[in-house]
Amino acid sequence: MSTAELTIELPDELATDTLGRQLATVLLDSTKTNEINELGINSGASVYLSGDLGAGKTALVRALLRAAGVTGRIKSPSYALLESYKVSSLYFYHIDFYRFNDPSEWQDAGFRELFRPDAVVLIEWPEKADGQLPTPDLMISLSYKGEGRVARIEAQTKRGAAWLTTLSEM
Repeated sequence: MSTAELTIELPDELATDTLGRQLATVLLDSTKTNEINELGINSGASVYLSGDLGAGKTALVRALLRAAGVTGRIKSPSYALLESYKVSSLYFYHIDFYRFNDPSEWQDAGFRELFRPDAVVLIEWPEKADGQLPTPDLMISLSYKGEGRVARIEAQTKRGAAWLTTLSEM
């Protein structure tokens, strides 16, 4: 699949929240159609986020989770590695690999089982798994731009390309 890409300027926190809400809308609309990934797993949705410390990965995920209906405290998974949430019949798994030292740790931790039809898997620092992860639907790279940020969103699957088209029209 050729990679489709969308770049969005995020001048402030409100813009990051807006992108998170838009992502939630797109993900929730499409979780009814699952795909078989290259590991043979009938997976729900997956989004990987990369960028420097403080670039807004967790803030974007929090906005997405709030818009998806998660209530209560939404913690960063930096120390616990995984935070999970359930909204209706859909599970959200927010994983942070920042503290990983070896790419195989994601499999040793049992995270492969999280890629299931009724789940949205959101992974920060996927590069720490060094190619061990299944291909995400979307890869979001956040970088600093002045006082704000820039989000570069790349579709990695056909479903991700459809999401990107929808996002670009929002």
